[in-house]
Amino acid sequence: MRAVVFSDGQVQVAQVDTPKPGYGQILVEVRAAGLNGADIAQMQGRYNPPPGASSVAGLEMAGEVVATGEGCRRFAVGDQVMAVVQGGGQAEYCLVDEPLAMALPQVWAKKATQDELWACAGGFSEVFATAHDALFTQAGLAMGERVCIHGAAGGVGTAAVQLGVAAGAEVTATVRNPANRRAVGDLGAKAIAPEEFLDAGPYEVILELVGAPNWPANLRALITGGRIMIIGVGAGAEVPVNLALLMVKRARLLGSTLRPRSLEQRALVARALERHVLALVSKGKVAVPVARTFALSDAAEAYEYFVAPGKLGKVVLIP
Repeated sequence: MRAVVFSDGQVQVAQVDTPKPGYGQILVEVRAAGLNGADIAQMQGRYNPPPGASSVAGLEMAGEVVATGEGCRRFAVGDQVMAVVQGGGQAEYCLVDEPLAMALPQVWAKKATQDELWACAGGFSEVFATAHDALFTQAGLAMGERVCIHGAAGGVGTAAVQLGVAAGAEVTATVRNPANRRAVGDLGAKAIAPEEFLDAGPYEVILELVGAPNWPANLRALITGGRIMIIGVGAGAEVPVNLALLMVKRARLLGSTLRPRSLEQRALVARALERHVLALVSKGKVAVPVARTFALSDAAEAYEYFVAPGKLGKVVLIP
């Protein structure tokens, strides 16, 4: 099968063996697979797959079940599913531990084309799982609280904005490209330039998707007892921290990733996504903004587009 692999920091589409499902696994023929910041970090050698995970790129995908391993009970051949995986999503076929798989919402069947349906499904799982886990499970965002989302024009950012608005929070979103602020604002946020977020505060929760450039203003913008949730450091990972201000504010600094977690922990994230977010999808309260789709054979071009500034939403490969 064809798959996206990394070699010496370069993106390649190579022929690799088609995997076979083991106990509790399903084999999915991939119809769409999203690109994420973690893929860039892996390409650069900064985020290697966990032990036992596929070295093929891709942390989210959607498609049709074509084979099931012994012990599978929920899904059968022909079912349409999507999932967050530890690797292997950007390929023609992907192995998925059955507890991680989710059925596609019926509302997506109304999309104008099959490619549109699959682009939404392929770009959904990782960003909404990351955003929901970070905002609610980890940071405990509550109705009526004020949240600032840095880097809100990307996949996780647009997901976080929509989830915050749906939960009744007051959402401020920093967007570097002025051309994208109206679209982010249309999702329900107050979209502002990054340098304006301190004056627009204070906030109970800050979701950090950018990294170092927002420090030390993040701590100053936090309300007493607030939380800073760090899930992205693409613009830099090392910052000075005023410990005295941290103490005075009784602030909590939190950090999280999904990929290294155990199967059981990742399955809990999938169940929370099904329970709390898929209902919002079905009601039309959250959606997957797709910036652009690429054929799997054009994966190198897709990665170049992904790292270029100015896009809004997801970049998705269609095998």
